[in-house]
Amino acid sequence: MQKTQDIKIEDFDYPLPDERIAKYPLERRDTSKLLVYRSGEIAEHRFSDISQLLPARTLLVFNNTRVIQARIHFRKETGALIEVFCLEPCRPHDYALSFQAVEHCSWLCMIGNLKKWKEGALSRTLTVNGRQVTLKAERVAACGTSHEVRFSWDDAGMSFASVLDAVGELPIPPYLNRETEERDKETYQTVYSKVEGSVAAPTAGLHFTPEVLAALDANGIRRRELTLHVGAGTFKPVKSETMEGHTMHTEFISVEKQLIAELAENLDCVVAVGTTSVRTLESLYYVGLILSENPEATGRQLEVEQWMPYGSTLREIPVKEALLQIVAYLEKNGMSRLVTATRIIIAPGYRFKIVRGMVTNFHQPKSTLLLLVSAFVDGDWRRIYDYALSHGFRFLSYGDSSLLLKEMF
Repeated sequence: MQKTQDIKIEDFDYPLPDERIAKYPLERRDTSKLLVYRSGEIAEHRFSDISQLLPARTLLVFNNTRVIQARIHFRKETGALIEVFCLEPCRPHDYALSFQAVEHCSWLCMIGNLKKWKEGALSRTLTVNGRQVTLKAERVAACGTSHEVRFSWDDAGMSFASVLDAVGELPIPPYLNRETEERDKETYQTVYSKVEGSVAAPTAGLHFTPEVLAALDANGIRRRELTLHVGAGTFKPVKSETMEGHTMHTEFISVEKQLIAELAENLDCVVAVGTTSVRTLESLYYVGLILSENPEATGRQLEVEQWMPYGSTLREIPVKEALLQIVAYLEKNGMSRLVTATRIIIAPGYRFKIVRGMVTNFHQPKSTLLLLVSAFVDGDWRRIYDYALSHGFRFLSYGDSSLLLKEMF
């Protein structure tokens, strides 16, 4: 059997005409098309029907992250335009604390037109609630292809969240090939988004409306939430010939103790909304393995590395036991939630531990998200995508979606 690291990304290519990429969402989110794949059979529905298509005992898990206005533009005196794209907080490292910070904070950022910003601070004046504020950005250090940037502003009563709201731009996906528009501020957020921190939306959730959520409740579908802050790496193309040469990005995750305990008792009926929820849920198993061998692990020791599911030296244990290891750890340390990070890659050869079904959009050719889908449907992704292409489905972030269910569900 082929090792996951040896998978050739060219085997996951398919023709995607530009006209099949949805540049804008439908006027009503839940009128989008829904492809249902169950026991190898493909059917076509409307997304608003999803409450009737899920088994009654389903535990449906959503990612409640909220997209921030992460893109900030500065104009130098020379006229050069510099883009500073906030990826994740550095000082303070906690997302909530960074958004609450006053006067200054620093973030890991990507910088556009870097060659024009060799030294010195960038600044721009903005108006917030009728007050004029000067925002400055200074490069602190290079971190690989990114940079730590220190932001400071001359209003001690204003938080960084307020600064971003006033000056930042919502970062819609680059493959839409258009500028961010005012309506994207609403349409590129899920209706249940709460926790700020993502630079890209968990797009499978964009199809849900208050009416669909109410129908799920009426049909007895249990709804739960977790948080994974989506990084810019979600758009990072695989440039290596094989997967072994591709480096997965690190993403922050947060899962409540109560949900982890509930998952342990409902392992036969978990459906994830979006690949971000899939990666978070599946990462929990490996956090449990780490704790089973090192109950005192803290900080970065709890992070899930990219290749951990493939040939790790950690001893495998039953999934329920792994999840209960986390619950016990949290209780011992007086914590209500697990907060850590994951770089897990899910690709053919991966054995799913927790997720029995997923709601997901149609992904880019030669992407790690397509590899995840292939792993879930045991390599049958091409038949699914051929059907979607030949039946008028819309692709990528603002496109249509699919409901993929394991045979035993």
